[in-house]
Amino acid sequence: MFEWIILAVLAAVILYQLYATLGRRVGRQPEDAPAAVPASALPHDVKRPEVAGEALSGLAALRARQSDFDIGHFLSGSRQAYELIVKAFAAGDRETLKPLLAEDVMANFEGAIAAREAEGRTEKAEFLASPRTDLDSITVEGDVAKAVVRILAEVRTRSTSAAGEAVDDRRTADLWTFQRDLKSKNPNWTLVRVDVAEA
Repeated sequence: MFEWIILAVLAAVILYQLYATLGRRVGRQPEDAPAAVPASALPHDVKRPEVAGEALSGLAALRARQSDFDIGHFLSGSRQAYELIVKAFAAGDRETLKPLLAEDVMANFEGAIAAREAEGRTEKAEFLASPRTDLDSITVEGDVAKAVVRILAEVRTRSTSAAGEAVDDRRTADLWTFQRDLKSKNPNWTLVRVDVAEA
């Protein structure tokens, strides 16, 4: 009988410990998540709130200088510029690239194109799906506005050389920084920096 009492006490202790552990909420619960922003409340093709608090001040500063700035329109233009630049770089089309890039970026692209040509290799790029563009941040310093765009893309590159043809399909995640002089009458943005986005 004494052994049964000991076993009963041990069982009660174990059950209490299980309840204390399993009955407690651990980690983030569904009800703790912030309310989602309806897609209809976001401009054009922006599907989620991409601009954090710091960027909002940059966005406000930009709109104070350029009241017609529209995020959806800008991202659409960024996507078109990205596709144009990637295809022109693969084709070695310097004339198309030059007005779209800052001088130092153009110099880097020129070096890569020249190296490829020296190897006797040609390339052609195509997109397997429309690239996704999201606004990462906006800053305004003096008369210069900079917008960082996160770009996700699936690119197929066909490379032809003396060794034959090779096909490379890859997914890319980049941060492209576009810049514009707010005093200029030219509405176009120039690519001034390219970075690999963190996973």
